[in-house]
Amino acid sequence: QVQVVESGGGLVQAGGSLRLSCTASGPFWTYVMSWYRQAPGKERELLASIGHVGEHYENSVRGRFTISRDTAKRTVDLQMHNLKPEDSAVYYCKVRNDGGAEYWGRGTLVNVSA
Repeated sequence: QVQVVESGGGLVQAGGSLRLSCTASGPFWTYVMSWYRQAPGKERELLASIGHVGEHYENSVRGRFTISRDTAKRTVDLQMHNLKPEDSAVYYCKVRNDGGAEYWGRGTLVNVSA
């Protein structure tokens, strides 16, 4: 079982920045890791992924959010800039291993005030 833990959420004013971090147990360098978010009453949505072939961003966050991996620290961060109230959500990290199994963290809450 892979343990996935997110951190870094909090309250920020619109236009501000926040950096989320995700760490996972096991062979970290083999994982594809993704950030998702889920706002109240909405489905969970993919934001960005980082894996063996590079990074992927959804249109909703491209240019504002940056995903990065530090294998030595065993972290994948999501740097978020120019935050908007509609970015308020619980942010989740997902790990996919070489076998295709997926593991989720419990999430970290981001609240952007107007």
